[in-house]
Amino acid sequence: MSYANAAALQAAVYQHLLADAAVSARVGSDIYDSLPSGPLPDLYLTLGAEKVRDASDALGTGAWHDLTVAVITEQSGFHAAKEVAVAVSDALQDADLMLDRGRLVGLRFLRAQAKRESATVRRVEMTFRARVEDV
Repeated sequence: MSYANAAALQAAVYQHLLADAAVSARVGSDIYDSLPSGPLPDLYLTLGAEKVRDASDALGTGAWHDLTVAVITEQSGFHAAKEVAVAVSDALQDADLMLDRGRLVGLRFLRAQAKRESATVRRVEMTFRARVEDV
């Protein structure tokens, strides 16, 4: 097993979402790995949570990464969050990301869950599955 490509994968996903016109039209640059101090925007993305399992074979090391992108909003209802989630899903589905280390074999949507975290906070959590090789 190799976890060697985890940081490179996250960085590539982050850069890809920042550069995507539909995503940036909805959240601008409010895409975080670590939340900033002070007040947060009403609508933003977080990256980071993931589960990884071995995908190595006789030809080399690799892994399956189930990575989470969450849309979080304090806007009433789920509509705005779901519009952002659609843009994120469209941007990442089968994206051809260049990694600083290794190679992305494939990236696809796996699942999503929309939920109320409190009376004012809505969250749409999407999981994408990436297959990477450490070349």
